[in-house]
Amino acid sequence: MNLSLHEVKSKTDLKQFIFLPAKIHKHHKNWVPPIYMDEWVFFDAKKNPLFDHCDTILLLAKKEDEVVGRIMGIINHKYNQGHNENHGRFCFMETYDDIDVAQLLITAIENWAQQKGMDALVGPLAFSDKDPQGMMIEGFDEPLVIATNGNLPYQPKLIEQMGYSKHRDMFVYKIMIPETVPEFYQKIFERRINNGKVKVINLESRKQLRKYIIPVLTLLNETFKDIYAFTPLNHKEMKEFAKRYIPILNPRFIKIVTNDTDQVVAFVIAMPDVSEGIKKSKGHLFPFGIIKILNSQKHTKQLNLLLGGIHDEYRNKGLDALLAIHMLEEARKANLEYIDSHLTLEVNTKIRAEMERLDGTIYKRYRVYIKNI
Repeated sequence: MNLSLHEVKSKTDLKQFIFLPAKIHKHHKNWVPPIYMDEWVFFDAKKNPLFDHCDTILLLAKKEDEVVGRIMGIINHKYNQGHNENHGRFCFMETYDDIDVAQLLITAIENWAQQKGMDALVGPLAFSDKDPQGMMIEGFDEPLVIATNGNLPYQPKLIEQMGYSKHRDMFVYKIMIPETVPEFYQKIFERRINNGKVKVINLESRKQLRKYIIPVLTLLNETFKDIYAFTPLNHKEMKEFAKRYIPILNPRFIKIVTNDTDQVVAFVIAMPDVSEGIKKSKGHLFPFGIIKILNSQKHTKQLNLLLGGIHDEYRNKGLDALLAIHMLEEARKANLEYIDSHLTLEVNTKIRAEMERLDGTIYKRYRVYIKNI
């Protein structure tokens, strides 16, 4: 067997890196391709501002002339400095069920990180928690959603075989949308909505969303500061984040709470699942992919939670219930039946309790691994 390692240097290399997963997952019925136009920007250091404070490397593994594996290494200096860590990261790893290829790729990233003074490697973990993180370890028969990893069952076995162990686990809850507002929410909702101190902004257009997106992301920075793997967005990164997601977000499912001075104090972002549309478009927006993706929102029964936050001064004052009521009402109007919670840290007992108060059940589990190097 003639295996070789190649660093991604050219546009041809990057094309092989980006499109390898489609070959590996060719017969994986639940796999959702990325939106390829986004991929070209995401992996381009000249276009993605997240590269500015990170060391990175992209590698391909080849058997003869065939690409059989890929991996990305990241050192997020901003995060390491803020958390007193010396951790390198691996992410976007894709291989067939081949321990030799997996070992070649992981060892290369371990050596690279070690040479840069790192003492451990964690992953899958990219630039921040807003990128796909963790490796699926349970729930392989369940449908996948965007912005999550969709690895095959053999991948965790390969990682563990190479000496990696649990660092963080994350759960995904499935919550059936109730036919009526839960009583415990209704009481809080009535009290909050009538006090005149806060109001809910129900967005009606993407133009209206653009007005609020920077204040929302600014609040995200404040409320996510203690969340595992979160790195605050600077203004340039906020604009790039908005550019990437506004075209596919449905403003109906973005709820914003402002106070009596019109300051954004809470928000939740969700979207009807577009996975089937992305699969039909094969990850291409043009010429007709964007239509398939947007139309798929009309036919799905699933609502995906993406992000949410409440200003520190407004916590424990019922704003979570206020947002939940408005979101559940919007979901019922759209004939949606259940919610995918997105990733929730195992140790985030407060959020987990909220999911379970709505009778949510864990149906997918992801793991970030670690190994000392």
